[in-house]
Amino acid sequence: MNLILVDKKNRARGFASKEKCHQDSGLLHRAFTAFIINNKKQILIQKRSKYKKLWPLSWEASFSSHPGKGENNLQAVKKRIKYELGLQCQLKKKGRFYYQVSYKNIGAEHELCDVFVGACEGKIKINSKEVVAIKWVGANELKKDIAKNPKKYAPWLKPALKYVWAKK
Repeated sequence: MNLILVDKKNRARGFASKEKCHQDSGLLHRAFTAFIINNKKQILIQKRSKYKKLWPLSWEASFSSHPGKGENNLQAVKKRIKYELGLQCQLKKKGRFYYQVSYKNIGAEHELCDVFVGACEGKIKINSKEVVAIKWVGANELKKDIAKNPKKYAPWLKPALKYVWAKK
């Protein structure tokens, strides 16, 4: 899959393979992370598969990925939620953040990441190639555990959380 390379102002600068985007210190590319919230105001988080090259078996948002060539983030979000969780939802963009972080000596994330949030009903069917486990957690509980056990969580989760209840 070819990802969309961008500058820090989100202007497209070309394309590169997913693998190349995550090598060394990473190439800046578009990404998204999304949160599903239930009627108890809990957030669905997932534990990443052991097959993930970066941050395997780490807890993260409900799902995350990248748009590919010819796709915008919203199109990619709709496709990805169905692929990872077997759901269809209305998700709204709440914000965007930039980050760059290395994982051991294996590779890095270097992303301009849009954050999507929405409520969703329906039976979740996890794709075991992508997701090991899911759980519903309260925001305060999650923030406390991230502070106490940061290594359990993917690094993009904490900056993304500030957008979950944003008014936008």
